[in-house]
Amino acid sequence: MKIPFLEKIKTTPLIFDGAMGTVLYEKGIFLNTCYDELNITNPDLIKSIHEDYINAGADVILTNTFGANKIKLEKFGLADKVKEINKKGVEIAKEAIANQDEIYILASIGSNLSSGEILTSENIQTIKDSYKEQISALVEEGIDGIIFETFFDLQELILAGEIAKEFDIPVIGSLTLTKELETPKGLNIVTALEKLNDCAFFDALGLNCSIGPHAMLSAVEKVINNITKPLIVQPNAGHPQKLDGRMIYLSTPEYFTSYCKNYISLGVMGVGGCCGTNSEHIKEMSKTIKALTGVKKHVEINKIETNINPDIKITPTEEKSNFAKKLFDNNQKAITIEITPPRSVDLTPMLEKVQLCKDYDIDAINIPDGPRASARISPMVAAVMIEQKIGMEVILHYCCRDRNLIGMQSDLLGGYAAGIKNYLVITGDPPKLGNYPNATAVFDVDAVGLTKVVHNLNHGEDIAGNPINPPTSILIGVGANPCAINLEKEIQHYYNKIDAGAEYVITQPVFDADTLLRFIDTTSKYHKTLPVVAGIWPLVSLKNALFLKNEVPGVEIPDSIIDRMSKAQTKEDGVKIGIEIAHEIKEKIDSSVQGYQISAPFGRVDLAIRVIH
Repeated sequence: MKIPFLEKIKTTPLIFDGAMGTVLYEKGIFLNTCYDELNITNPDLIKSIHEDYINAGADVILTNTFGANKIKLEKFGLADKVKEINKKGVEIAKEAIANQDEIYILASIGSNLSSGEILTSENIQTIKDSYKEQISALVEEGIDGIIFETFFDLQELILAGEIAKEFDIPVIGSLTLTKELETPKGLNIVTALEKLNDCAFFDALGLNCSIGPHAMLSAVEKVINNITKPLIVQPNAGHPQKLDGRMIYLSTPEYFTSYCKNYISLGVMGVGGCCGTNSEHIKEMSKTIKALTGVKKHVEINKIETNINPDIKITPTEEKSNFAKKLFDNNQKAITIEITPPRSVDLTPMLEKVQLCKDYDIDAINIPDGPRASARISPMVAAVMIEQKIGMEVILHYCCRDRNLIGMQSDLLGGYAAGIKNYLVITGDPPKLGNYPNATAVFDVDAVGLTKVVHNLNHGEDIAGNPINPPTSILIGVGANPCAINLEKEIQHYYNKIDAGAEYVITQPVFDADTLLRFIDTTSKYHKTLPVVAGIWPLVSLKNALFLKNEVPGVEIPDSIIDRMSKAQTKEDGVKIGIEIAHEIKEKIDSSVQGYQISAPFGRVDLAIRVIH
């Protein structure tokens, strides 16, 4: 039996489909055509669009009935076909899902008012009758719910919701908004959604159309903590541009997806697309979202809470490595520099950089695992070569993306046997955010689950409960983002990592010292605190700063720093200002952290060393 739509969307984020109207336009359907009438005149075309979205990974498809009300159809001379067009719209959607019980069908209903119109005593009864006629036809055919889309008048939306609730069916009310984050009638979007949230006619709320992914993120940030009902977000693909007489949306599916990922992290329960989006946007977004923690169902790992085998000798945390000793020494700071494995099989340039770090008494080298989901030489091989050739400790980033649980456990055991004692356990970027959009991701577990796996290996037990003796003595690090959009959720995830067995934390690059200090102060009240290694990134240019701010998930750069970087007249000025900023941040947080991870932008290890020396 299919889980009812409302029950599902309250517990699991769902993927909605993309645009219908702009896709029809791209397929050559003229703008003066009644798109709803295509349910009768060209049902195969409508069905094919539904099927494209389903094949792309959509969990929810919307019927082609947005304007299929008596008032709008009357302009095309089709007022007598309301029932036929709406029933056919549902029928086509049902044919498209082809008995796939996990796919939901929502009836799309648009406003009866035209732009600039308002509800009056003269038109309100006509509008009520129009909604009742359309909704009745849709419900008779059997749907999972109704979504009122792209409404610009709050009072009309409430009126429509009241009528829909008479049919005892799930109802979503979705408003459109301007770039000023107001309804087109000038009502603040937070106030508008709070009113809908308090309205008994709506089971879920939505924001859709008019603005692109970036502006929609700002809207979500403002409203998400002010409502209790599930929120569905459907931005446009971006801003349209005129090309050969057509309005074209030029933002890529990857760009669209990067923002949809942030919506989910904020707590949005449904993501889809509006004008300008197509099946490619939904395909990229679906693959990414369904691999995220909180959406994908991970393998459950049981953590060993106490050591019940006296034959198993557990190594104290501070004795696991030289880096651990430094990290837990209150009189010293542990210093690491991040060096990315090369795209070449020639490790010589990388080893030369490592040697330079050793000459400057750096404590360890951070080795990222497929940063931004790109292919490089195996980070574990790079780590082993550094240990063996240069004699320097490494901190190997290990992510859950590319290997199943058995393979990850084997890697951890093999890496430890080869001398790698320090790990940073991370969930990892989905491959569709990197250079290989058609690659698949595994994600049997996330960072919390993998932390439990390593903890258990340290206590003499593998994932099947088999004894491992002697056990590993891996120093378990985890990541944290003090600048996370949804800080409450990020802190809870961080606490889960601590409970799973984490022993230290490395933060995302910090550009706002006060934000990090607040994060440390808040989390210090938990039952266990971890040594904090602060991420420091020496900026080299305004372009570098803007890229990190706009394109790298989890990195937040204040406008004040952007302004400072914009004052650089030469490349040398940019580097100098970037180093100065890094020094200032380091000085401000120094008494609150136990170490630093210094990034080497564009492989410039000398810049990382300048931050320390």
